[in-house]
Amino acid sequence: MKLGKRWLPAHLLVWTYAVLLIVPLYYFLASAFKSNEEIFAHPFALPSSFGFGNFRTAYDSADLGTAVVNSALVTVLALALTLLLALPAAFALARSTSRLASAMEKIFSLGFLIPTFAALFPTFLLAAATGLFHTRLFMVFFLPATAMPLSVVILVQFMRTIPREMEEAARMDGASTYTVLRHIYIPMCLPGIATVLLLNFLTFWNEYLYSLIIIGPDPEQRTVQVALPTLKAITGTDYGVLTAGTVLTLVPVWVVYTVLQKRMQKALINGAVKA
Repeated sequence: MKLGKRWLPAHLLVWTYAVLLIVPLYYFLASAFKSNEEIFAHPFALPSSFGFGNFRTAYDSADLGTAVVNSALVTVLALALTLLLALPAAFALARSTSRLASAMEKIFSLGFLIPTFAALFPTFLLAAATGLFHTRLFMVFFLPATAMPLSVVILVQFMRTIPREMEEAARMDGASTYTVLRHIYIPMCLPGIATVLLLNFLTFWNEYLYSLIIIGPDPEQRTVQVALPTLKAITGTDYGVLTAGTVLTLVPVWVVYTVLQKRMQKALINGAVKA
């Protein structure tokens, strides 16, 4: 009983936090099935019907099908390129004990201090100079550059927890550097890789400013975050349609989070235990 009373404030805080999350989520999902009149008259009531009219209107009006494909294409390719660059870089920094490696790690950490909008004008000039302005390809190359600081810092910390004896044993068996990275470090860093993938996926999928300026509003190339605001212009103030369109674009995020959440939770738990 004494232990239960001690934990009562913690339970109250947890349930309060859960309510603060569930109520807006319920309002958000319920509004996707309502008209404007229902949203303003009865904001927290259940929808009078669960038809998919708002979803069809949002999908057709903003051409969300093409936008989702564009976002998926840019995000997947950018994630693959991020891992292709971050894994070898983190491997080299984690194994090295030189001052140069320590300085390089600090340089990667400095990337957190650069605001996103600060590189907007140089990025615009670079896109124009390379002839990739108004193309998705430039975003595929640009997004990994923004993700490298976080990715390298996370992966370096995971790779440093791997005993060097495992690498030495592999070297004695004739393993090359690439083999050591592929068969020892990468499998043992899967929780860290999952964390990097999930965090970068959320960033890449929700990227708006650079997608709007670099790719532009072309319906054939624009991403979902650029396509969604057009719903307000097309449908006026139909918040039910706007909410339904937002729900559609969140489905891929929910799927990716569901797939990677266990790996990320394992990474957080391991990090807490080691700390």
